Amino acid sequence: MERIRVMLVEDDPFWRDHISSDLSDEPDIEMIAACATKEEAVETAAKSRIDIVLMDINLTGNNLDGLEAAELILRLSGNEPVKIIMLTSITEAEVVMKSFRLGALNYINKSSYQDIVHAIREAHHGRAAIHSDAARIMRSEVQLMELTPMEREVFDLRKNGLSKREISEKLHKSTNTIKSQLRSIKNKLTHFKMD
Repeated sequence: MERIRVMLVEDDPFWRDHISSDLSDEPDIEMIAACATKEEAVETAAKSRIDIVLMDINLTGNNLDGLEAAELILRLSGNEPVKIIMLTSITEAEVVMKSFRLGALNYINKSSYQDIVHAIREAHHGRAAIHSDAARIMRSEVQLMELTPMEREVFDLRKNGLSKREISEKLHKSTNTIKSQLRSIKNKLTHFKMD
């Protein structure tokens, strides 16, 4: 049986030990390494054959250095690209979208821990569906691409609870202009559901 070579990159000892232990129990998965830092992960990837990387996004504080590590590892992998699955607690749309722009194949929230093994197998066999943790965010972001940059700014401020008057003051625009932009946003996002 061909074994899937996996490297875990996770700074939290609890998650690192727990995930490594669970993956080691799978007969078709071989744990190549469990790294705690960006540097350790890049060094290990440079000298090991790895199929899948499970990458935490914040390896040092809130620096998003897991994204940097993923990008470097993908560059190193050359003709045999490694598949990267982001594993994190971060749910901000910007981080999800950046992960995919940098080359991640999937994005799973740690609260969906039970889906990791399935995601590894699917990714290895080239059948990776985007996990529901990321798919919902991506659908929303795709819909929001219809907005102009100014409309997106107004949308984000409104979503953060600002009134029309507060938005107009913050952006130094008339209330009528803000009303007009909100109408345009509503017309463009007829099927959009705000969380």
